[in-house]
Amino acid sequence: MGGVRKLTASFVVPGPCGVAVRDRLKHLTPQDERVLRAVGEHQGALASRDLKARCADGLEHGADKWAARKRDLTKESSSRIAGAITKATHDQWALARRCHAAHIRKLAAGIKTLRHRLALPIGAPGTKRAAGGYRSKNEWFRKSRRLAALEDRHDAAVADWQAGRVRVVRGGRRLLNTRHHLTQAQLTEDQWRERWEAERWFLAADGESGKRFGNETIRVTDTGEVSVKLPVPLAHLANTKHGRYTLTARIAFAHRGQEWADRITANRAVAYRIHLDVERGRWYLTASWQRPAVKTIPLETARARGMIGVDTNADHFAAYRLDVHGNPIGDPHRFPYDLSGTAGHRDAQIRHALTRLLHWTQQAGAKTIAIEDLDFTAEKTREKHGSGKRFRQLISGMPTRKLKARLVSMAAEQGLAIVAVDPAYTSMWGAQHWQKPLATPHRTMSRHDAAGIAIGRRALGHPIQRRTAPPPHDQGDRARHRTVQAGPGARGREETRPPATDRPPGGPPPSGKRKREPSASKTVRDAPSTQQWVQDSLTPTG
Repeated sequence: MGGVRKLTASFVVPGPCGVAVRDRLKHLTPQDERVLRAVGEHQGALASRDLKARCADGLEHGADKWAARKRDLTKESSSRIAGAITKATHDQWALARRCHAAHIRKLAAGIKTLRHRLALPIGAPGTKRAAGGYRSKNEWFRKSRRLAALEDRHDAAVADWQAGRVRVVRGGRRLLNTRHHLTQAQLTEDQWRERWEAERWFLAADGESGKRFGNETIRVTDTGEVSVKLPVPLAHLANTKHGRYTLTARIAFAHRGQEWADRITANRAVAYRIHLDVERGRWYLTASWQRPAVKTIPLETARARGMIGVDTNADHFAAYRLDVHGNPIGDPHRFPYDLSGTAGHRDAQIRHALTRLLHWTQQAGAKTIAIEDLDFTAEKTREKHGSGKRFRQLISGMPTRKLKARLVSMAAEQGLAIVAVDPAYTSMWGAQHWQKPLATPHRTMSRHDAAGIAIGRRALGHPIQRRTAPPPHDQGDRARHRTVQAGPGARGREETRPPATDRPPGGPPPSGKRKREPSASKTVRDAPSTQQWVQDSLTPTG
């Protein structure tokens, strides 16, 4: 056990701090769509110009430059729209900065691995913690060329970081690259152009507490009426007073509708975003608001009623129920999903699998789900896994970040807590200690089912091993096995398991009679007995 790394402590995952709901804007007139397109295009151009100015400022940006940018935008829109644009620009620049730092760390990790392997003799064996030398001179030469390329890219990335340069694409870099692969994407240039323009529109507004219905720019009343505050150059398109345009569509949020109605009735802040799904030709409105920070329950409280251990895999969740002592109860449960296809299909598969998992958790009577705190950001590199392209694709396809966020959000609505545990050795130790003992002719145990037990036991604070090592001789119980699956206050926790029957081994049954007569002894005796042995009753007869 000397080579086992130190495990991080388990913790209760805090609940979501925000809520977002969406509804479709139905029955829009052609004039409504023209106005929305005009507003989105105008404000999108302002957002692009503001982002360009922010990137040009780099590390020299400050509150004064932010205020100057906002004043310039206010002349062509309004104060609230300018504030929403500058805030979105700041968030986008900060996100690009964090991604830039992660890219530098990834390059540095690849360079470190390549230098280590190139320094070893060709064909040198590796260990569990570090890869060995390369297999041939040809591979060694190709990797030396790749090392030089990574070092050049790393130097350029560090220079950009020190200068404060970031590279941001409004509309998305993936959609931008699709322009060069229209045949593979099965799109025409006009179809791509329509999507590109729609993604670069800006039709969003932050909420303000104390204002009417919680938002002055995009206002949704309690009756579902939607109106938009038009920017100054488009004020002539207004159809109501104060430069506002009211849509013919009506909004009725089916999910969290009452919570949303309570907020706008009390004039509490609600942010809105309007966007167009070009592929379907539908307009949508998304409402979002913040929730007050809720203090998570203590870890001991989360452990009070047992645990559901969940192992996350590429195509299913493997779940097992454990009691408070860490004993597995019942049979394993698997919740499959398919991560192939479009992003919408993958997201629907994840939501469906999580819904079934949460429903089964409630039916089982548990209140806590234990899951691994997975993070594959450092495990996707070619340098770490070498030629394991399929494995890199496997871990890259697992939506760990989105899965955790969605699980926490959905579990909070069901009143369930989430405990995150260190993922180290759960699959290996689970298969070693639990897969074979729980397998029966009527129960098939996989490595992933055993990992679910290991995850649940770690969340409960128990070791993954089924039993501890026996104590030394002459110290209490003469090297008998101790069980670690009972609480400290349970009587007999140091003893071996009781026999399957309700009598001691070799003793008579409760009825007082044996099921068959004793067989005759093969030893020659003077007077062999043929009389049956019957135990006297312990009940007084009078």
